[in-house]
Amino acid sequence: MSQTSTGLSAQERAAVKQRAKELREQEKAGKNREAGTAAVRQAIEKLSGTDRETGEGLYRVVSDVAAHLVPKTYYGMPGWANDAGKIVVFLRPADKFGERYATIGFEDRAALDDGDIWPVAFAVPAWTPAVEAKVADLVRVASR
Repeated sequence: MSQTSTGLSAQERAAVKQRAKELREQEKAGKNREAGTAAVRQAIEKLSGTDRETGEGLYRVVSDVAAHLVPKTYYGMPGWANDAGKIVVFLRPADKFGERYATIGFEDRAALDDGDIWPVAFAVPAWTPAVEAKVADLVRVASR
């Protein structure tokens, strides 16, 4: 990774700029579901291959089992937020970070707590019916 004078890589600087842009757009739109849906759909449409399949699958699952969550992008990634505007679940595409699989992540407000330790991110190398069922269960619990 190439480092800039601030210690951030070029990729990290781009992510910070993307997030600042999102926050400005979200401030203008407020809790507008239509604006959020358009932003998430646009983010998914930019994906390719298994990232796009995973994005489409996650969009379907959240729309089905947690329709009360508000779509919004999170550092350019598709995400869904609670009523307070805080991200609950998001997709981290593999291609965006040069990784071998996409990750579905859950923020701390997701109700996945299970004892002394629990996972908050899940690797998704391919979207399958079994993955869709597992993700639906996770989103259902996380969005309570």
